[in-house]
Formats: sequence, C-alpha cells, structure tokens
Amino acid sequence: TIFAYNMMPHRSKRALLVPPMFVPENQRAPFPRLIGKVISSDMKEDHIFCLMGRGADQDPKGVFSINRLTGDVAVSRALDREAIAYYHLQVSTTDLSGRLVEGPVDLDVSVIDQNDNRPVFKEPRYSGEVLEGSPTGTTVMTMTAYDADDPNTDNAVLRYIIVRQLPDKPSPNMFYIDPERGDIVTVIAPHQLDRETLPTTQYELEIVAKDMAGSEVGLTGTATATITITDRNDHAPEFTHSLFQASVNEGSTGVVVNLTVDDRDDPATGAWRAIYSIINGDPNQNFEIQTNLDNNEGMLSVVKPLDYESSMFHTLLIKVENEDPLVPDVVYGPSSTATVYITVMDVNEGPVFFPDPLVVIRRENIPVGSFVAMLNASDPDYLQTQSIRLVKDPADWLIVNPFKGNVTTRAILDRESPHVHNNQYTALFMATDNGSPPASGTGMLIITLEDENDNAPYVFPSVARVCEDAKDMNVVVIGGRDKDIHPNTDPFKIELGKQPGLEKTWKISRINDTHSQIMLLHSLKKANYNLPLVLTDSGVPPISNNTELKVQVCTCKKNRMDCSRAGSIQTNHLLLLGLVLLSILCKYPFIPPSTTLTCMLNPSYQNAGNSR
Repeated sequence: TIFAYNMMPHRSKRALLVPPMFVPENQRAPFPRLIGKVISSDMKEDHIFCLMGRGADQDPKGVFSINRLTGDVAVSRALDREAIAYYHLQVSTTDLSGRLVEGPVDLDVSVIDQNDNRPVFKEPRYSGEVLEGSPTGTTVMTMTAYDADDPNTDNAVLRYIIVRQLPDKPSPNMFYIDPERGDIVTVIAPHQLDRETLPTTQYELEIVAKDMAGSEVGLTGTATATITITDRNDHAPEFTHSLFQASVNEGSTGVVVNLTVDDRDDPATGAWRAIYSIINGDPNQNFEIQTNLDNNEGMLSVVKPLDYESSMFHTLLIKVENEDPLVPDVVYGPSSTATVYITVMDVNEGPVFFPDPLVVIRRENIPVGSFVAMLNASDPDYLQTQSIRLVKDPADWLIVNPFKGNVTTRAILDRESPHVHNNQYTALFMATDNGSPPASGTGMLIITLEDENDNAPYVFPSVARVCEDAKDMNVVVIGGRDKDIHPNTDPFKIELGKQPGLEKTWKISRINDTHSQIMLLHSLKKANYNLPLVLTDSGVPPISNNTELKVQVCTCKKNRMDCSRAGSIQTNHLLLLGLVLLSILCKYPFIPPSTTLTCMLNPSYQNAGNSR
C-alpha cells in the first residue's frame, strides 16, 4: 500500500504552491517586473520551473516568464485590461531531461483596472421630441454613455449632468437629466411649454457623462441633445376677414376668391392644414371650396355656371376647421366662420333652342313648300331679339324664316338619299341676337322620313353561267332588292318577260319572299343570252321593273369552264318587239307609199325562246 501511494502523481502536485497574482495595467518601465513567486516543497537541484499558456508560450507570447530555478514570475511589458483582463497560465517542474516532476498547477493573473477610458456616447448628437403643454416630469429621451473600464469599479460608474441649454429662455433650467439613468425630463410648467410663444421650437442641451461616480477626478464625455417642441392643435384657424366679396360673370366657372386664414399651429401639419366647407347659401351646389396646400387658403370656385337672370347675388357662409381635432380645452369660435358675397355680372348669352334637338316625322316626296317644323329659339337676356339661319343643310332641302322660325321644303325630301342615315335627315340652325357683341346659339332639327314606294326593285346577281352540256338544269338562284323599306319591298314577284316562247326554254320557281330559282328546260348552245325578267315589289301600289339576266352558256371540260368566243344570241326585248312589229307590218301592209320596210329576219338569229 505504501509503495502504491508513493507512485501516485498527485502527491507531487500538492508540493507546488501557486498563489494568484495581480498586475496593474499601464505600468511604466523598467521591465521585467516581479509579480509573484511559485514555491515547490520538493525542489531538487536538477529540477526546473516551467510556465505555459496564453501570455507565456502562447500568443501573446512572452508577456509573462518564470525563473527556472527560483520560481519568480515576472511581467515583461505594460498590460491593457481593456484588451485582456485575465490570464490563465500553468506552472510545473521537470527534471533536466524534461520529465514531469510536479504539476501542472493553474496560475491566474488578473490585470488591475486603471481609470484610463473616458465615457463615450454612441452618437455625438441625439434627437428627441416633447409635445407642447406636456406635464412637468414628462420624459423626453434617455442619454446613455459607455465606459470601457472595469464595471465593478468606480472607473466605470457614470453620472450625467446638463452643462448648457441653448437658448436659455424662458428658463435656463427647462429640462433635467437623471444623473444615474440619463433620463431627460421636463421641468418647465405645462402652460410655459407653449410652442407658439417659446422663442424657438428646438432646444440644444450639452450633456456631460463623468466616471468615478461623478467625482472631480473622473473623466468626462460629451454629447448634444436636440429637443423639438412638437405641436398640438391648440389654436383654431381664424379667418383674416369676417366678410369677403367677389364678382363672377354668368355662365363661367373657376376660382372667384381666395379665403385667407391665420393658424398659429405648426405649418404643414394636420393641426395647421385647413378644411373649408360651405354651410349655408348654396342649395344648388353651384360652388365648391378646396384648400391650397401651399398657403392653406380656401379657393372658392363656381362649378355650375350661374345665371344672372335667375339671381344677381349669392351669400355664402363658410366654415374652416383643421384636419386634426382640437385639444379638449380649445373650441372653434366665431372667427372660424366668414361670409362671402358673390355678385353675378350679366353677360350677353346666346339664344337657346328648345327642344334641342327638335325631332319631327315627315313623309318623303312631300311637295316643295311643305311645312316641316317650327323652331323655337329664346334669348335668356332681356330685351333681345334674334334671327335664325341655316348652318348645315347637306341636301339643300330646307328653308327657314329668319324671324318666325318656320321651316319649309325647297326640294323633294328623299329617304333614299345618301344624306339620310337610319331614315333621319339632320340640319343645323343658328340663332343670333342683337346684343353688343352679338351672341349666337345652335340647334339641331332631325327629320325622320317615312318611306314611300318610289323605287323599283332590281335583281341580283345580274350574270349567270351554265355549261352547255350540263345535266343540272338549275342555272342560278336570283334575288330581289329594293332601296325602299317595308312594306314597300318584299315579298318580290319574279316572272319571265312577256316575250313569246320564253316559257318553252326557261322556268322560274319561287324559293322564298326574296329569291327564286332560274332553270333551263333544255340545253342551249354556247352563247350569251339576255333573259327578260319582270320584278315586282309589294308596295301600294306596287312597282315593277322590266330587267334582264345575262346567261352565259359555256364549254366545260375537266372542271374548267370556257366562256370565250361565245356567240352573241341575245333575247333583247326591244329587238324582239321590233321584229314582231316588222312581221305584223309585212302581213298587214298599211304603210304610206313614202315608207319602205324590208320584212326579212336574219336567218342566223334565234331568240332565247327558240330551241336548238
């Protein structure tokens, strides 16, 4: 047991006595300086002391050293507690071969603080605000400085003080700073903290922070605190005049007068910005008032034109308020209302047509000189007369009596004219009074034209093509068109002309009210044929149109239609009529001796009614 005890390494550790050591910072030369001693109770001649750790054999290296034989510990240079406040080292003993004999044992070196750092504010300038009228003791802001010295010593214990106030009116001690916390509070009475009566709205305080708990030997740091006295709405806006006057021409709009107010509150804030309202005298909402954001004036405008003949004067009662509500102990007084007298100036107004437009219904084709309408142009001004003239009459159909205003026709009204749109014809008239200078006004006359059956229907298409050997005898589907409107249009009746023989070659079948099918009853030779047709509308009375459909009989091969060089064998109704008359005359001669007729038909001619 004794042998085992002697082999235990802990017995040698207890032989080293390593007391803690303390070194003041900022020591001056000479160096090295002895700071303590390590004692070994079992030190032999061949034993030496070793020092390890940060500040010895680790960075920063060489700050501390130990005498290998005596155990004296020394510092080699001045220390900075704010850089490193504590060093943790280890001491051991070894023999000359380096074998560990005792240790390692901890060696703690503490750096003793010196008051070598001034208090420092984070910013050189601080800003705070306090509302005017705030109670005494209202906290405005907190100033905080920092000291890098040991917080456990008076070296870092700070005290605050206000050393100067600018300006120093109305009192040099308007504010107080808590010496320990740095809170700046108001000292001035609430009624004196009036933004509108103070010499300035910003105060600058020079704040000093001193360490050593504020003792005379303490170091100091300085900063500036700027305190702004902010506004509250403790002043109602007041009109600069109780009565404003303005004049405006009738019929015009725009700003007529600028209303001015005084407000002692802070400009460009809701406590200063004005809101105007018309509280009496504007039943028809002719006026509007807006705030000029640049100068806070009220711009009173006419938004609905005024009429001199209806009212020559207007009296408005205007009220002004702030965007922000007033503080409880302030109210709007009589000076927050004003009266505005508006005088309306007479202007020569142009005559006014009534109704405008004037809409009448007339039938087309009424005789020239027929009455169309009576124009009514009245002048709003008193004792004014006016004359009326035509300004726009696209078809030159109308005439107007300049003094009576009755409109009559000078030409036939035609519903199908290109100047008529949607059955309506529009004319523009101007009435001019005898004022100085003369004034005029325009009015519109719209004539809705009723249709008459005055247009014959026509056929479309007018040309059709068919193959000479076609098996399908349907030539074309044709339709009828009419410039008139119902009931003077369809249903159309489409028939073959009255020439003899047509019905042997052609046939017409009705499809619907507007269209019919043209069919061949047998094939025709390649040629051009004019097929006489009669197209009749449904008007009362109906109108018929004797017209023709050109039918081209072409050669068709491999889906290709060749209509060139077709012989012109036409069934022209005039030519047929002449031939019929010629045959009659030849059969029944009763012609005067002076007249000679050749009764001969061209043997090559075949009408559309003859077969191949």
